[in-house]
Amino acid sequence: MKKGKLKYSDRKRFARLDGIRGIALLNMIAYHTIWDFVYLYQMDWNWYKSEGAYVWQQGICWTFIFLSGFCWSLGSRTWKRGIIVFLGGAIITFATLIAMPQNRVLFGVLTLTGSCMLLMNGMDRWLCKLPPIVGMAVSGILFFLMRNVNEGYMGFEKWNLARIPGAFYHNLFTAYLGFPQKGFYSTDYFPILPWIFLFMAGYFTFRYLNGKKRMRFLEKSVLWPVEWLGKHSFEIYMVHQPVIYAILELIFWVRGKYG
Repeated sequence: MKKGKLKYSDRKRFARLDGIRGIALLNMIAYHTIWDFVYLYQMDWNWYKSEGAYVWQQGICWTFIFLSGFCWSLGSRTWKRGIIVFLGGAIITFATLIAMPQNRVLFGVLTLTGSCMLLMNGMDRWLCKLPPIVGMAVSGILFFLMRNVNEGYMGFEKWNLARIPGAFYHNLFTAYLGFPQKGFYSTDYFPILPWIFLFMAGYFTFRYLNGKKRMRFLEKSVLWPVEWLGKHSFEIYMVHQPVIYAILELIFWVRGKYG
């Protein structure tokens, strides 16, 4: 099924997709608030550096990236949306480099999703010819095999299958692709590899479900305030960290003055 020939997207927005995105957004705000406490205000909380906190963080990111791929075919202005999201990532990079270079964001999640949206405009004409089940399987396998590519290995999490030659890890451009050079640092690093395959898994999952009765489950509104947050997730993402930081600064100022 080619992009644009969708049975449900022309009729209404899928409220439950917004709800899932809204829940992920609330989790992200909570996670980043704790990050500020731990790394900017030196709060001692060992759990935040534990395996459980890592799983929490990964769950948030996986949800956003997978949903971005799932919803790509629902958009009618995919070039424009991709450019806007990519520029949002560039603004965050510029702001962190100026305001707090020690906590800079290079190739963060917005840069990734914007890049994937733009790349998908070129790849869709070929990917749409694949059976969705095949696309889901291949995307999942490639994501699994390349999950550790940023650390120099083929493999997934604790399982390293093969070492990648160091010649791939050369400069900022290779870091953008997924091969960071020695000394590269970013507090939010989501390069093209392996994450584009998670985006593509969402894309193929939508193609598999589109036109089926199961898609109707996603139409019904359940919790509109959370769905509203999900609908405006990009705008909220762009401002949430400055707002959190301002609130925490106010809290600590009041605590220091009157505590």
